Amino acid sequence: MRSKPKNIHSPLKQKVLTLLLAGTALGLTRSYKTQKRILKSIPRTLRDIDRGYLYRILDEFNNNRLIDWKEKADGSICLIITEKGKETALQFNPDFLKIKRPPIWDKRWRVVIYDIPDKKKSARDALRYKLKELGFKEWQKSVFIHPYPCLNEINFTVEFFDVRPYVRYAELINPTNEAELKLHFKI
Repeated sequence: MRSKPKNIHSPLKQKVLTLLLAGTALGLTRSYKTQKRILKSIPRTLRDIDRGYLYRILDEFNNNRLIDWKEKADGSICLIITEKGKETALQFNPDFLKIKRPPIWDKRWRVVIYDIPDKKKSARDALRYKLKELGFKEWQKSVFIHPYPCLNEINFTVEFFDVRPYVRYAELINPTNEAELKLHFKI
């Protein structure tokens, strides 16, 4: 009997599923340049995952039918990402990440604040670019605001760029310049 699907939206689970998809892409390409680019895109945090926790995640993915196990003739086991797993992994691909506009606005503002050190300047620039791409408005330097729910998207982005200790997320109501923000976001 299959267990009820658990929260796949934890940043580490998103990374593992994305890594599995990268492994599939790696196996399908013969280009050394492409293989090198795929391997470079694997975040350092994935290389240091506790193996026991990784196996529990893989069991959960198997239960949720995101992956499947196949036994080869020589007795080795091959892990295969299913179509459902590929679709789920692509939801977390930073290139396809989008914030959905709900039919009714909940009158809350989502704020992302960061103070990323100079040694991570490229990650800081990438985060700033991604927030703008997701539709955030730069409210002040290193402070971005958006009207729609986006915690999962922010968690994924922050983990993807490996800047979790430097980024804060908050929800607020009644900012001082709310009329200007409503005009900007056409609310």
